[in-house]
Amino acid sequence: MSRKKRLFSPEPIELEISGLYDDGRGTTIHQEKLLLVEGSLPGETVIAEIKGKKKKNLVAKTTEVLVASPDRIEPACPNAEVCSGCCLHHQSSEAQILAKQARLQALFVSESVPEPEQWIAPLLGPKLGYRNKARLGVRYVEKKEKLLVGFREKNGRYVAELDSCPVLTPAVGERLLALREMIGGLQAYDRIAQLEVSAGDNETALVVRHLDPLTDADQQALVEFGKQHNLQIYLQPGGLDTVHKIWPTDSHERLSYALPEFDLEMRFHPMDFTQVNAEINQKMIHQALEWLQLDESDTVLDLFCGLGNFTLPLARKVAKVVGVEGSESAVLRAQENIRHNQIDNASFYYADLFEPFGEQPWASQKYNALLIDPPRSGAEEVANNLHLIEPDKILYVSCNPKSLARDAKLIADAGYQIKKAGVMDMFPHTAHVESMVLFERA
Repeated sequence: MSRKKRLFSPEPIELEISGLYDDGRGTTIHQEKLLLVEGSLPGETVIAEIKGKKKKNLVAKTTEVLVASPDRIEPACPNAEVCSGCCLHHQSSEAQILAKQARLQALFVSESVPEPEQWIAPLLGPKLGYRNKARLGVRYVEKKEKLLVGFREKNGRYVAELDSCPVLTPAVGERLLALREMIGGLQAYDRIAQLEVSAGDNETALVVRHLDPLTDADQQALVEFGKQHNLQIYLQPGGLDTVHKIWPTDSHERLSYALPEFDLEMRFHPMDFTQVNAEINQKMIHQALEWLQLDESDTVLDLFCGLGNFTLPLARKVAKVVGVEGSESAVLRAQENIRHNQIDNASFYYADLFEPFGEQPWASQKYNALLIDPPRSGAEEVANNLHLIEPDKILYVSCNPKSLARDAKLIADAGYQIKKAGVMDMFPHTAHVESMVLFERA
């Protein structure tokens, strides 16, 4: 019987790292295959153990750094080696954001996207304590008789054992040990599935996903934790429609964040999508409007508008703005926000922007500018149908450089020049890349 040739040796090997993969792992070629090396940086020589194969690539983990990159630093997080919440704590913040910009530039080249007239310096913000949204796993490990609360481990199978999290909002990140001890004392300690963390400017909410009904005693324990640590407490026994607040005992299920430059207060439910980094969000909105150079005679279309994060600031500057979103709950929240902020020149529509939209009532109107802020899958349907809108300017905010590069090529082919492009440090210590591109009709 013939044996298949082993693709890798179980013994640690010396590797020279040449690049950085999309997920933050170092890269090299080994046995004519791409090898992704966790915990390594470009320019380093490391000793690594090859762990196996994932899809078409070999994967390995660094065990020793022989020659360190000048960009290597001591991680600010004690959980950096095991927790999947971040992957680049061992690289300096300056090198992280430059690598993200280089990644976007390389994708533009590989997708034949025309060179922007100007690459703008990255938007920078806080490196720690910035994360206002997170989903934490909760798991009781019977063999260890231990409850775990945190992000998943880097292998993705288990919840990491965290006592604290320096990137998470301090209202929760500094209280993970206390949170773990409180949940461990519940009668339903092994039936809590996850925790949703959501923070506004002045308040933070915990949404507790539980698999079985909670006793009155357990609910009271959660309420006492909320009182002690100034946290709103919500329960989620089922789907999103089952989320309800148990502390404080008012009926106001809203958090909020301010956009003082535009005299706005944005209200949101803890389960709504919001940007995770409040300071970068403010800088991002400022830059978007600064790049667009709009005035009170302009009309703007804001696609994938969410709860109005860009729409309402635009409304302060232009004659009229129309927001379109594929989530009905987000549209309702956006409408709530225009009422709360007493705005009368903004309107919102619900529509699936991944489907043809030529028959939609908002698509037949004329707009001077188009703002697009899509999810990771991008805005291919929009980019393919710009002739329906014919804006003079397009501002594209992206959370995925791959879909951005694809769509930027389509927009350029439709007759638009790329005036400016740049990245934003929305997610420090992760491989996540947030970008902004300005197009103008050629």
